[in-house]
Amino acid sequence: MISKRYLIQSLAAIASVTLAASAFAQASAESTLARVQRTKVLRVGAVAGAVPYFNKDLVSQKWEGFGPDFSESLAKKLGVKVEYVETTWGNAVLDVQANKIDAMFGMGPTPARREVVDFSHTLFNNTFTAVCKKGFPAVKTWEQLNNPNTKIVVDVGSNQDQFATRMLPKANIARLENSGAATMSVQTGRADCQVLVVLLAQPLLAKRADVGTMSIPAPVETSTVNIGIRKETDKGFEQAVNGWLEEVRGKGEVRSVILKNMEKLAGVKADSFPAEVKF
Repeated sequence: MISKRYLIQSLAAIASVTLAASAFAQASAESTLARVQRTKVLRVGAVAGAVPYFNKDLVSQKWEGFGPDFSESLAKKLGVKVEYVETTWGNAVLDVQANKIDAMFGMGPTPARREVVDFSHTLFNNTFTAVCKKGFPAVKTWEQLNNPNTKIVVDVGSNQDQFATRMLPKANIARLENSGAATMSVQTGRADCQVLVVLLAQPLLAKRADVGTMSIPAPVETSTVNIGIRKETDKGFEQAVNGWLEEVRGKGEVRSVILKNMEKLAGVKADSFPAEVKF
């Protein structure tokens, strides 16, 4: 026979679980914009050591780079403060999807990513380059690299990987674990050229000129850089982000933020960018 005390405890436990489930459901149903407005906090993903996108000052512990500058600008527009949530480029999509962060600046909208998260309008365009070993013939067109005798390296799964696969189907492409490994392959002569976006190529050669030389082959090809946001039926946050983006792009602030951080964090001056590069 079930005691009255046991019955009361059981009913209390069920009620507790029900209330917790209800609270979780309500939190899950809350739109990003509603949560940001309620908490007055914009959660932004940040990647340590990802210069010039993100960098954490070891002394002040302050985040700096494109991402933080754009984040603070958006937060000011929304009337809230920024909370940085450390992540990695590999985990950022999952963190957006899981509602751990509200926005991830600097994310490329690949088809696979579009399956699980949404994206803002274009933040800026990143131009593809070829960084080739010293002594390699000058590269004027992508077609020059599109042959089995050319050894191309990319970091697997990156925008560079997808671009090289599409643009250089006949080339001998090696897909290495990360960008650093691909660069080392060029520097040691095991590969001829590394495909890199210009905002990674310029800082690389500013610090390690011995790697080789950079060219922007014709036709000029770019990859859009966007802001990753959560998929949800309420489009309020997406509209707010795009509204802010239209405003800052119209004022030329996107370009100025990029150039400022490239010089400050990567040692790349504005006048060092080739004429083909447009942000």
